Amino acid sequence: MPQRIDEDIIPDIDYLVYRKCAPGWCIGAANLDFYDITYVTAGSARYTIDGTDYDLRAGDVFCLPPGHTRAAVSRREHPMQCFAVIFAAKNLKSRRAAALPLPLISHIGVRQELIRLYHELVFHWLEKEPGYHIKTRALFMLILHALLERIVYNLNTSGRDGRVKKVCRYIARHFAEELSVQSLSGMSGLNPVYFGALFKKETGLSVRRYIAKTRVKNAENMLKSGEYTVSETAEQCGYSDDAYFYKQFKGILGFSPSSCIPKRDR
Repeated sequence: MPQRIDEDIIPDIDYLVYRKCAPGWCIGAANLDFYDITYVTAGSARYTIDGTDYDLRAGDVFCLPPGHTRAAVSRREHPMQCFAVIFAAKNLKSRRAAALPLPLISHIGVRQELIRLYHELVFHWLEKEPGYHIKTRALFMLILHALLERIVYNLNTSGRDGRVKKVCRYIARHFAEELSVQSLSGMSGLNPVYFGALFKKETGLSVRRYIAKTRVKNAENMLKSGEYTVSETAEQCGYSDDAYFYKQFKGILGFSPSSCIPKRDR
């Protein structure tokens, strides 16, 4: 089971850079009171943490929490290129320091979708247009989410087949409509049998189960608002039979639809 992640973590960025190291690049030993997350995209370098040497190469993510001594030197024959972000991690509610559950070094490979996010982050940091603090924090949160998803949860949704991603987004928008494996496979350009197998491989669910789960999660959200009855919710989520809606809802979430409605509105 993946470890629990503090969902209230918010980064306070102090400095970030896209670094193309010169052959003689180095940083002197210093004790850090901030987080350093460095993503190596090319070349290599040696980092010394609390007196221990670590070799970083392309595709490595280096995450050093506060309270450690860091020094580094780039390899002369293969100078490092990397994105580095220096920040404090705080809990949104308590405003106290928060911990990220990332190991010191992880290898995730050189991932273009992540590199695009980093370049966008650096661009807005350097432009410093009005509201850039909000923009850069939001972009870095997306990067942190991608790293946690890949390293801690061992998921790879960014690498999901593009045809399956397209269908998942379509289901999210049209979940209340009549949907079939046949019609959805047509969107992907695949025959229904192959599409069904690919979809389950990519999502872990059959197409029908994925549709049901999407409908039920939307229904749960509607019921929690207190603005809809169970029957109204079932109809707006694509169910014409209340009993079948009840059965699917409880089967997927483990509790009844009516238990979601705030007591004051029952």
